[in-house]
Amino acid sequence: MTRILIVDDEPNIRHTVGYNLRREGYEVVEAADGEAALAAAAAQPLDLVVLDLMLPGVDGLEVCRRLRARGPVPILMLTARADEVDRVVGLELGADDYLVKPFSMRELLARVKAILRRAELNRVARPEPPTRLVRDGLTIDTGRRRVAVDDREVALKPREFDLLAFLARQPGQVFTRAQLLEHVWGYDYLGDSRTVDVHVRSLRTKLGDRADTPRWIETVWGVGYRFREAG
Repeated sequence: MTRILIVDDEPNIRHTVGYNLRREGYEVVEAADGEAALAAAAAQPLDLVVLDLMLPGVDGLEVCRRLRARGPVPILMLTARADEVDRVVGLELGADDYLVKPFSMRELLARVKAILRRAELNRVARPEPPTRLVRDGLTIDTGRRRVAVDDREVALKPREFDLLAFLARQPGQVFTRAQLLEHVWGYDYLGDSRTVDVHVRSLRTKLGDRADTPRWIETVWGVGYRFREAG
């Protein structure tokens, strides 16, 4: 049975989320703070962690960092703050996705299912033949999952790499945020496209790409994003 750890210091949220996850057939473990979460993760294998950002003691960002250092367990981060800085830091530390409180239970369940589905696909999917994409000084090695800018290697998180590689394979084609969520994240659009925007901004920062004079990733205002065609 798929085991999910819920980490939140608010009992009502833990119980409500836990109740709904159990109804979907998941095994649920609950923790009220960061120390308890780390102990639970060390005591048993987990398939997903639903992690609140604001925790007493060891906060959610530190828990995320420590969990990611131990292994690739998927992490869905919850935050009561909509600050982009928090979202970027959480994703930088390895969270797979985030939800801003208050959220609908339908959306949380959809995100949980999508993250688990993608994790399963990554485990069983046959690897694609290695390819090496070179685009105006940007080199993307899909076999080794490495990226370099002008021969300088750039460290990307897994989802950042997936997003960049997806766009680079189809230069000039415009993708809406909903399409990127579907193709890169693996779930249907539910009205919150900020996940895509946060990842694009993080990619631009790491690559040294400017939004106003893009070298690679262009914003198509009112539509979405595309990878810039050479020329």
